[in-house]
Amino acid sequence: MSESLCNELDVLIVGAGFSGLYQLHTLRPLGLRVKIFEAASDIGGVWHWNCYPGARVDTSSESYQYSLSSIWKDWHWNEKFPGQNEMQKYFHYVDEKLDLKKDICLNTPVKSAKWQECEKSWIITIDNGSVVRTRFFIICAGVNTEPLVPKYKGLDTFKGVWHHTARWPRDGLDLTGKRVAVIGTGASGVQVAQEAAACASKLTIFQRTANPCLPMRQQKINTCIAELENHKKLKEELYPIMFRRMLQTPGGLAYMSVPQTTFSVTAEERRLFYEQLYAQGGVALWLWGYSDALTDKAANDEVYAFWRRKTLARIKDPKMGEKLAPEHPENAFGVKRISLEQNFYEIFNQDNVELLDLTENPIERISEAGIVTKDGTEHAVDVLVMATGFDSISGSITAINIEGKNGVTIQEKWSKGTHTYLGVASSDFPNMFFTNGPQAPSGLCNGPTCAEIQGDWLTELMKYAQAKHIEYIEARPEAEEGWRQLVLGINAMTLFANAKSWYNGANIENKPFEPLNFIGGVPLYMQRCKEVAEHDYEGFSLS
Repeated sequence: MSESLCNELDVLIVGAGFSGLYQLHTLRPLGLRVKIFEAASDIGGVWHWNCYPGARVDTSSESYQYSLSSIWKDWHWNEKFPGQNEMQKYFHYVDEKLDLKKDICLNTPVKSAKWQECEKSWIITIDNGSVVRTRFFIICAGVNTEPLVPKYKGLDTFKGVWHHTARWPRDGLDLTGKRVAVIGTGASGVQVAQEAAACASKLTIFQRTANPCLPMRQQKINTCIAELENHKKLKEELYPIMFRRMLQTPGGLAYMSVPQTTFSVTAEERRLFYEQLYAQGGVALWLWGYSDALTDKAANDEVYAFWRRKTLARIKDPKMGEKLAPEHPENAFGVKRISLEQNFYEIFNQDNVELLDLTENPIERISEAGIVTKDGTEHAVDVLVMATGFDSISGSITAINIEGKNGVTIQEKWSKGTHTYLGVASSDFPNMFFTNGPQAPSGLCNGPTCAEIQGDWLTELMKYAQAKHIEYIEARPEAEEGWRQLVLGINAMTLFANAKSWYNGANIENKPFEPLNFIGGVPLYMQRCKEVAEHDYEGFSLS
């Protein structure tokens, strides 16, 4: 551990990614005894763990950072979409500026937490058996941090090398000349595949669901001195405006909203607008389009048809094209996480790349030499890449054995359905809060934006508790039921409602199928949180 454990704390934060670091920064000025416990050997959250080949941010760099001028003023990004290495440098720069590590215990995974009613505090146990008592317990463990590895028969007999993308060896793994198999075509699968296709002797991609990807349009950012000076002046003028704008859009990004609906304009205007968004790159075609694209199926079909035409033109083999961009997709466009790519569809024109559709020919078992599919074929593999996703949003919370009032665990409480208030607290778990968790914007919001919104709100709650000498804060059951119904109600009005996606927990066996995100967007979420605070934290029991 980088810092000795303190036996008595006012606030214990779990996780040293965007949310945890920001929460620490905002709470320290209150004079509280506050520490972060982080399981990893360094700060950065997912950008510590995601060190697989090609790991890269899929949000434009100017948005994917803290809004603190003390940070962005002298920080310069080298790429529009930074890679893992640059993200680690950014977090180290943040630490240098804010002096955070003195209050961070690295290599300190939290194993369990138990509420002590008589003492109004939490007993936290870490993996080595050490115990810490804290009045408040804030989990900032992230959206996608609990890796999911399918229980393939025979995996333990595999003689090659296999890794989940989120647990890639820190010293790297050379794929040159190897027979590589990638299971999954989400963001990490796409990024690994692009790298492996360039150097592997054979790359076999096992696709579970065709997942639309959009062109990243990666760019290097000029680093000459004159350009940097000009950029610095422009930042000082525009960045404050940009960060304010990010709080006005559903996804917490600085994009322009289009009030028109899809069929309120001519087919010609629509086509030209789609072309403009596609050329822009990134998430533009997904999030910057017409206002009904994610609520009206016919409107959504228009966007998908445009994307499909563009994508099929990049794939030589029509049969391959139908697998990657099917005429009748399983999900509506954009209700499953859209990935960004640089040359993903072109790699399928290479002789060393093969695509296997697991809906047609599923994996039966893993053998010593590779992967055996239902048709009896054994696909020889040297390196097996599990790009199989995560127990998302709630999984990083339920991975900790958290026991609240009356001996109820958070796993037990949420096993039949997630119940939170404002996506930050849950009844029966007093003085416990979470950020980027279930029923908040989380997986549909820019990470740093959500970290700051919730971090600031929780800090104001701590200030209020200090001023009023409050030692006990618990969400009321009726308040969290009202919030749950709001989350369900908004979700039902969108195409997300039926999505077979981690947004709804559909990738985890026996996990309730329900919206794990607050679909209403950042402005509405902020408004509701503000109203609760203005009414003396209505919906919470305070004492």
